[in-house]
Amino acid sequence: MLEILLYALGVMYTPGPVNLIALNNGVQKYDVRALRFYAGVGAAMFILFYGCSLLSTQLIRPEWLFYFGLVGCSYIVYLAYKIAKARVKLDDNPSVDAPYLSFKDGLWVQLLNPKGVTAALPVATVQFPAQGIQGGTLGIWCVVLAILAFGAPLSYYLIGRLVGRKVNNPRYFRWFNIVMASLLVFVAVSLAYEMAQWHR
Repeated sequence: MLEILLYALGVMYTPGPVNLIALNNGVQKYDVRALRFYAGVGAAMFILFYGCSLLSTQLIRPEWLFYFGLVGCSYIVYLAYKIAKARVKLDDNPSVDAPYLSFKDGLWVQLLNPKGVTAALPVATVQFPAQGIQGGTLGIWCVVLAILAFGAPLSYYLIGRLVGRKVNNPRYFRWFNIVMASLLVFVAVSLAYEMAQWHR
């Protein structure tokens, strides 16, 4: 069972599109409203873990994952555009019209994120059955992993808050937005390339 947790931590807590967005939220000093996005990420991972467990490998066609992943990469590029265009505010309490990402944004970006599917499939289709995890225990494990998934972007957000406190020039924040958006585009292109190589 420890292997399941270690695998999930290793995949979910490494830099990826969701964690980069959360890091940007922290640097931009977003308040607790940013947690809605991370809650959506956790809910998406619950759906992925539980859904893949119920469907099993027989019903999941590998060629579908390729096209599914391409949609996800496109959505990541869209989020990068939103970050690049966001107005920079130095107020510790951003106004109500600040460009917060919603629960729905978190849900969809993680459902369409190839990294999320990559994290869920081996656990749900190999590790759960190997450990005899099913029924009510399956639901409990999926909830635990969803909480860990919520904690991943939250930890990046907190790191971003620490970094953001040391920066007071709006120009730096603007450049940080551009860098984060560029990294997201890079992640999306890299994922699409990897999927194309695997799909051959």
